[in-house]
Amino acid sequence: MKKIRILLAEDHTFVRESLKQYLEKEGDLEVVGEAADGEQMVDLARELRPDIIVADVAMPKLSGIEATKQIRALNISVPILILTAYDIDQYIVSLLDSGAAGYLLKDISGKELIDSIRRVARGESVLHPVIMRKVIDRFVSKSKVQTYDSYKVLTDREIEILGLASQGKSNKEIADKLYVSVRTVEAHLGHIFDKLGVNSRTEAVIVAFKKGWVGLD
Repeated sequence: MKKIRILLAEDHTFVRESLKQYLEKEGDLEVVGEAADGEQMVDLARELRPDIIVADVAMPKLSGIEATKQIRALNISVPILILTAYDIDQYIVSLLDSGAAGYLLKDISGKELIDSIRRVARGESVLHPVIMRKVIDRFVSKSKVQTYDSYKVLTDREIEILGLASQGKSNKEIADKLYVSVRTVEAHLGHIFDKLGVNSRTEAVIVAFKKGWVGLD
């Protein structure tokens, strides 16, 4: 079984070591690197090319936000999952706009973290419910009434899938809802990313909220 190679970026040594021990109890997870600050996060991302980075926001030298931006600027296509105690709007918007694949708060359970890592490694995105609420409040309240502009870009099925993704549903849940295969959902999401010029479900959902293509319903 191919293991998911993880880079941990966390400045608190005890937290980082505890996370490593917990994650490596799972047979399919392997921590291949540990960064104690944002600069190390960028350097190790370049050197190790992990399958996923799990990072905090507040770190010395470079914040998780700046480190994420630098990694994206280097065209290193590794998904970044933020695990932090902060749900500050400025952090959330900056990180999601920078291309973070997910944003979780440290009040989640270990099982939720492991499930989220696996989902992000499969190309999905995850948001803590509090974070999703903030994203919705920020963008849906400002969005315009849906127009036919979306259909000049996306097909009916792509809009439908994007709407389900905006509800936080996994690829499998979307596939079950639409009676199609997971591979079909992944293909549709790939087309959506290409058309919108984004790299993750989270970015695609944010675009859809901003454009008013999806809403609370």
